[in-house]
Amino acid sequence: MPTRHAASQSQRWRALLFISIAQLMVVLDGAVMNIALPSAQQALHFTDGSRQWVVTAYGLAFGGLLLVGGRIGDMVGRKRIFLIALGGFAIASAICGLAANAAMLLTARALQGVFAALLAPAALSLLSLSFTQPRERAKAFGVFSAVSIAGGAVGLIVGGLLTQYLNWRFAMFVLVPIAVIGILGASRTVHDDSERHRARLDIPGVLLASLGLVGLVYGFGVAESHGWSAGVTIGSFTAGVLLLATFVVVQTRVTSPLLPLRVLTERNRAAAYLSVGLAIVSMFGMFLLLSYYFQQVKGWSPVMAGLAFMPMAVPQAVGATQIGARLAHRMAPRPIMVGGYLVTAVGLVLLALLRADSGFLEIAFAEAVIGLGIGTAFMPAMSISTHGVEPRDAGVASAMISSSQQVGGSIGTALLNTIATSSAATYLVSHGGPGARNESLMHGYSVAYWVAVGFVVAAALVSAVMVNAGAPKHVPALADDLPDIAPVPAH
Repeated sequence: MPTRHAASQSQRWRALLFISIAQLMVVLDGAVMNIALPSAQQALHFTDGSRQWVVTAYGLAFGGLLLVGGRIGDMVGRKRIFLIALGGFAIASAICGLAANAAMLLTARALQGVFAALLAPAALSLLSLSFTQPRERAKAFGVFSAVSIAGGAVGLIVGGLLTQYLNWRFAMFVLVPIAVIGILGASRTVHDDSERHRARLDIPGVLLASLGLVGLVYGFGVAESHGWSAGVTIGSFTAGVLLLATFVVVQTRVTSPLLPLRVLTERNRAAAYLSVGLAIVSMFGMFLLLSYYFQQVKGWSPVMAGLAFMPMAVPQAVGATQIGARLAHRMAPRPIMVGGYLVTAVGLVLLALLRADSGFLEIAFAEAVIGLGIGTAFMPAMSISTHGVEPRDAGVASAMISSSQQVGGSIGTALLNTIATSSAATYLVSHGGPGARNESLMHGYSVAYWVAVGFVVAAALVSAVMVNAGAPKHVPALADDLPDIAPVPAH
């Protein structure tokens, strides 16, 4: 008969399964929408100028409300918010699939972003508070990181299959059963007995942080279509920076700050937020450019383009669960993060050297190197994002790592796409002629990939300088492998 300790162990690993399912749903959403967007635009008859807002509406709500979502979880209870957010995300996804016009789709996408801002920090803080032993924590964060970074590539495949063989609406409907599974499983297995933040919500902080982050995300969203020097772009950036600077000042003076500065002043947590944000700039931009390369240069279908990301997705999971997680309970996080980011940089260099006629093996090898590197680096980075944090601040600390990813992704998509487009246009002007289109596109991609290399190297430097957490103390374990995740017993 299993002991109470063994039963508790099994329960926590089952909880990890459903927490990871929720994370998969959030990551899948962005990826499947990117693939489904052209079909949705054709069906709902909205213009090229408005199509970016289908993506931006989600990003604005998600990025702008993450800190608020994290603090609400600290106050109300992470499990309660986790379940509410799953239900809300399912309803919003169903509305997206049923959208009769562009306005309905945009509203539903923004609603998805609101619930994602509640869901993401709640999931990460529940994970952080459930697994405190070094060996268990390394394995748990390895699984969670693998889901986070591989979900995007899987989403491209799922989105391509659903869009090509069924209908773009199913790319949204597919999120509903995933959410229902998460709710049914988490309600039985996830527990939150940790300390809560009892003070009132910092309303001035909520307004300043939300509007400041919206300003930044909006600026990067319009930069792609209006240009970096446009008044609306500069105005959005300026407003965002001023609002966030004011937010920092206010947080030092209120009694119950939305973001206690103690969360940011611990150097390991700060390094995690900054390095992940820098690396995500490269990863999001790279995903976008590879999608264009597969479909515009290679002429592959959406399904083929999605499948072409698998050489990256599988090594990402291996890097997180088999390399990062195994090393994390034996050595300090700094060399793992630095090494992982530098390996990622090597893979991006290989992408920069690709040609229009490069074979699939060349492409797959570059993807595999990137996948192994980023999977290995992100596992300890996600873990130390809540390093030494007080339980009452777990939600807001978790929200910070999600904010780093969201803001970094917005920057990467706009920045690298703009660099690639402008570089390709300049090349085409000076090298016009038959066959110059593909050459110009490849030149633009190459320039953008070299910029991406710089961001990942910067992430490695930040990790090398700022991370000083020691190696975890060795603790006995019953087995080196993950416990079996048994079916949830009926009550």
